[in-house]
Amino acid sequence: MRRLFVFRPEPASRQTIVKAQALGLDAVSIPLFELHKLEWSPPEAGDYDALLLTSANTVKMAGDRLDIYRALPVHAVGEGTAVAARVAGLGVATVGGGGVDQLLGEIDPGLRLLHLCGEDRREPSVPAHAITSVPVYRAAERAEIQGLGQLRGQVAVLHSPRAAKRLAELVDPTDRATIRIAAISAAAAEAAGEGWQDVRIASSPNDAELLALAARLCET
Repeated sequence: MRRLFVFRPEPASRQTIVKAQALGLDAVSIPLFELHKLEWSPPEAGDYDALLLTSANTVKMAGDRLDIYRALPVHAVGEGTAVAARVAGLGVATVGGGGVDQLLGEIDPGLRLLHLCGEDRREPSVPAHAITSVPVYRAAERAEIQGLGQLRGQVAVLHSPRAAKRLAELVDPTDRATIRIAAISAAAAEAAGEGWQDVRIASSPNDAELLALAARLCET
């Protein structure tokens, strides 16, 4: 069985590793980015009907400043984000399972949404919602990355186009032909570029489907 390599920043990387190990996979974490808090001014809670959260990192990085939004319902992009929100004392109204666009399609288009997020993000393509995006953290490229030599002949799981692009920059072209890619979306697969042994896209953009795909690539 091939080993699985995860490239998310901590603590998300560790969470994915635990899920992968529960599937019986030999998983390794090599974060390509590290998170840094940004200075930001919390908008007035009364100006919004709900919070839109698309990453559990937002909850960790925003910290105590989230307290002023406890009365706002949260629309979370996935279960991991929802869990983080609940732990922070926020009330979760909706948990998506297929990406931010699908989530927005499931909630009232007339809501005024406050989107607390990372500096690097994909803007939702659903135009009907009034969304105010406020970055609260930055995912910065790590200056030193060790262990990529172990990736030869193994499986890489990619959670974002940015991670895919960065990995493609770091991996020697001669090693690409031996590496299988499990990508969370078509955009991530495209960002990885060409020359890999195999590139597959998860049936839905969430960790569960992505790891199920990765498990198949590790076993064959």
